[in-house]
Amino acid sequence: MTSATTAPGSGVAPSLAGRVVHVKVPATSANLGPGFDTLGLALARYDELEVEATDAATHDIRVFGVGAGEVPLDESHLVVRAIAHTFARAGVPMPALRLVAHNAIPHGRGLGSSGAAIVAGVMAAKGLLQGVVEFTPDELLEFATELEGHPDNVAPALFGGLTIAWVTPEGPRHKKLIVHRGVSPLVLVPEHEMSTALARSLQPESVPHEDAVFNVSRSALLIAALIQSPELLLQATEDKLHQHYRAQAMPETDRLIRVLRAAGHPAVVSGAGPSILVLASDPSERADAIRLVEESADTAWQALPLAVDFLGATVSEAERRAPQEAPRTAG
Repeated sequence: MTSATTAPGSGVAPSLAGRVVHVKVPATSANLGPGFDTLGLALARYDELEVEATDAATHDIRVFGVGAGEVPLDESHLVVRAIAHTFARAGVPMPALRLVAHNAIPHGRGLGSSGAAIVAGVMAAKGLLQGVVEFTPDELLEFATELEGHPDNVAPALFGGLTIAWVTPEGPRHKKLIVHRGVSPLVLVPEHEMSTALARSLQPESVPHEDAVFNVSRSALLIAALIQSPELLLQATEDKLHQHYRAQAMPETDRLIRVLRAAGHPAVVSGAGPSILVLASDPSERADAIRLVEESADTAWQALPLAVDFLGATVSEAERRAPQEAPRTAG
């Protein structure tokens, strides 16, 4: 990172009070079947936030949409934690914040809601610190990964498209790829949530050699299918590393995936679940998959036909407010 107006390590910055940024972050689906902890896809469903630096004594946080009345409205809010983490990594004291979040990404459903919140915070800090400290893309990914624990969701949320993420001794890295225009994602979202920690606890510490080789081949094939040959998606989304181990924790997800795949639809667990991602090759296939789930499901599932997001998270500076207009009490 580079410092534009501060002395290195001084922690001294010009007043940020009144600076306002708008942040927009896409949902993501990780793993995509065989690409466990490596592959992720950005999807066109968004959380949008307005974040203002204020001279108030406390934060003013308001949440609308998903999570309203459920998430904390203090410094433990995940977006605020991510902003604080990024300011700390930059060596700049964080001001009080006015944060207004309009959330559309479902929580606890395998669509990267926590990764999106973290990325929103990192991008908000980037915007608030513009002209004070500048960050490289690798640094943004590093800060987000430090909070999320792994880069497979935060990489596509940050950069959009299909991402391959890996970790080096120097930190996490990513490669962004453009998805074939014929790929038509469909997300099927149940009413119940799934704990990512629980899903990960069901993974064995080791897997058979032949299963590892199987997934290496399918992961390589999946890249080709997503960027060049969508007709290979059914075979390319086969997995032996994680989905069947987690099936006991989400039996209806597992059953519906089997029903969908038997009918020729490339269906996988989205992230840690319990949502299902169908990587259809055209919109008519998505419609067929929706009808099949409506006929086969025992409980209600929301169908979300989504485009691939190619842009990733964005941040833009709004009109700077006068410091005296900043909120003076916490909400």
